[in-house]
Amino acid sequence: MPLIDPTIVDLSRLQFALTALYHFIFVPLTLGMTILLAAMETTYVITGKQVYKDMTQFWGKLFGINFAIGVATGLTMEFEFGTNWSMFSHFVGDVFGTPLAIEGLMAFFMESTFIGLMFFGWDRLSRPAHLAVTYLVALASNLSALWILIANGFMQDPEGASFNPDTMRMQFNSFVQLVFSPDAQAKFVHTSIAGFVAGAMFIMGISAYYLLTNRHKEFAARSIRMAAVFGLISTLAVVTLGDALGRLDDLLQPTKIAAIEGLWHTTTSPSAPWLVAALPNDKTQSNSLEIGIPYVLTPLITHTFDKPIPGLIDLESAAGPHILNGIKAINALQQYGTTHDAASLATFQQYENDMGYGFLAQQNAPNQDLNAITPAEMPTVVQQTEQETIPNVFVTFWAFRIMMFLGFYFIGLFAFVAFFSLKNQLESHKFLLRLCVYSIPGPILASEFGWITAEAGRQPWSVYGWLPTFQAASSHNVGYMVFSLIGFALLYSLFIAAELYLMFKFARLGPQSHDHAAPVAGTGASPMFAKPGFAAKSWE
Repeated sequence: MPLIDPTIVDLSRLQFALTALYHFIFVPLTLGMTILLAAMETTYVITGKQVYKDMTQFWGKLFGINFAIGVATGLTMEFEFGTNWSMFSHFVGDVFGTPLAIEGLMAFFMESTFIGLMFFGWDRLSRPAHLAVTYLVALASNLSALWILIANGFMQDPEGASFNPDTMRMQFNSFVQLVFSPDAQAKFVHTSIAGFVAGAMFIMGISAYYLLTNRHKEFAARSIRMAAVFGLISTLAVVTLGDALGRLDDLLQPTKIAAIEGLWHTTTSPSAPWLVAALPNDKTQSNSLEIGIPYVLTPLITHTFDKPIPGLIDLESAAGPHILNGIKAINALQQYGTTHDAASLATFQQYENDMGYGFLAQQNAPNQDLNAITPAEMPTVVQQTEQETIPNVFVTFWAFRIMMFLGFYFIGLFAFVAFFSLKNQLESHKFLLRLCVYSIPGPILASEFGWITAEAGRQPWSVYGWLPTFQAASSHNVGYMVFSLIGFALLYSLFIAAELYLMFKFARLGPQSHDHAAPVAGTGASPMFAKPGFAAKSWE
């Protein structure tokens, strides 16, 4: 395959990362708020208390704003696979497109339909019927995440497909293996519950603002209690399931785990430290600063006390035989494409599983021709390719730690808020309430850094072990890529501005049924006429 200009590849990666990170601002909130809305409405149906209906309708309004803008930011991403990643789409389109098509035809349409009934069916449906609709919205939102993460899981661990040398594409073999890929299932549960944390923090933070400004106190107290308990349980689940996902990565993607841990050399000692902080240097393949906790790394990663953990330097060297086999596979595949002889096909099938390493070596071959590599040049080509088999360690290491540190912070925050809320002492802890307000973006940031960990840690592969990222891009010119990148950045920034404006506007207004009964403290006016910002009442 002819190689794409590296600048085009970098711009394509940057554009997709930009659109994905923008879109993922909205996804966790959608996933989490649907579950909490269902819980609130369930309480309303069981108890008949009006405050729980108010909670469902008010938080549902903010959910609707987030959902609408999330849809707008997500639509373009699927088109990017065809426009900017045409080789990827050709290579794995039969497999990768299946879960995305199911997501659109089943989950997205289901979600969009029932959201309409949820918003406009309060006076047209019975309480149980409307509750069922809300649960269906929650189910559809999480089903949507399931199918998207099944597609992503295939990129991480390509289950359910095999390469067809006659079509030069991955052939879809098993729907069951694709859907029940361990990586896809673990990633789905981890990501969805991370969304629950985001929804809980969002509701808890806005409710804390109401308590700080002495508004909608009963509404806020019930909302914050439910969100804090739900958030604590969800955060504990995220940490536990994250450990399970890390164990899978240790088995399937050892380079990712080694990069996450900043581990350059293989360790066999049970006293090996887990690095709290470090400054990995990809050029020198060492850490210039290390702060660690001994006796933690081995049981954390391997769930044993004596199993060795391979380091990045040894993993580089271990890739050498795969690269040699991959070069043989690509050369045999090219010969088979010309002659269709049985001998070339047999040679290809012998080395087929290492084919991706042959693609990876192509950029280091003379004139990008693997057949042109002489015996004298082969060691240099292999060595250069070995160095490209590991991800950016600094980015992967710190993206993971930011996500993890935020997760443990959330556990503490939710625990304290839940404790004082259950004891009806929360209003006397204003510093804690302020922390809740300022922590609203935290779970979304943690999700963003989790995505960076997963995707940066998979490099240099777009499909792990089969298709390098630089082979997956489309052939565009730099001007087109720069123009589209700037256009997307501006458009998505407008979407975020619209989201923030609407969210702030309706959060300041508060639940409408309380507006006339609860004037803003110190003003005698309805909250709808309060000054913008947090000026309704001093927090001191």
